[in-house]
Amino acid sequence: MAIEILILGAGQEVGKSCVVVTINGKRIMFDCGMHMGETDHRRYPDFRRISHSGDFNNALSCVIITHFHLDHVGALPYFTEVCGYSGPIYMTQYPTKALSPLMLEDYRKVMVDRRGEEEQFTSDHIVECMKKVIALDLRQTVQVDEDLQIRPYYAGHVIGAAMFYAKVGDAEMVYTGDYNMTPDRHLGAAQIDRLRLDLLITE
Repeated sequence: MAIEILILGAGQEVGKSCVVVTINGKRIMFDCGMHMGETDHRRYPDFRRISHSGDFNNALSCVIITHFHLDHVGALPYFTEVCGYSGPIYMTQYPTKALSPLMLEDYRKVMVDRRGEEEQFTSDHIVECMKKVIALDLRQTVQVDEDLQIRPYYAGHVIGAAMFYAKVGDAEMVYTGDYNMTPDRHLGAAQIDRLRLDLLITE
């Protein structure tokens, strides 16, 4: 069993969540967020650390997005349409896939149209990016390829938020993203099966 972790964002900082885990030879990017407090290159994860050649399609097995907040999904159109990643992207069905483009377009309008900042990605980029997304239901087990299996669990943070389980061979892990264990009037507490994990990454 071999597990390696590359933290591209949200390590000792709030925002820009992006963690690449290599598990028995499979590389998974968990979240692809932006840092809302930065206006230069520090806004996005340093994707060059994944592949110096820029060949992200061979460098990654898949990308997984836990929920629609910009610190978790905000860099995704840039990564797909500007950097060129075209591999599989997974997120939950109607809440995350439906709300992510709305959040991204609202952000683009505020930063470009109102503040006059340089455009990092266009409305068309957002549309094309979302066409690459494979939507999942909670607790749906998906075989990404012959070796990699993933499954989302209810995270309770916002509507559609999911913790993701991944398994490759004898190695199992969970990446929680943001989660909430306190139910309120709108959302219940996070729920997950009892699992025997080799790695847990949590916020």
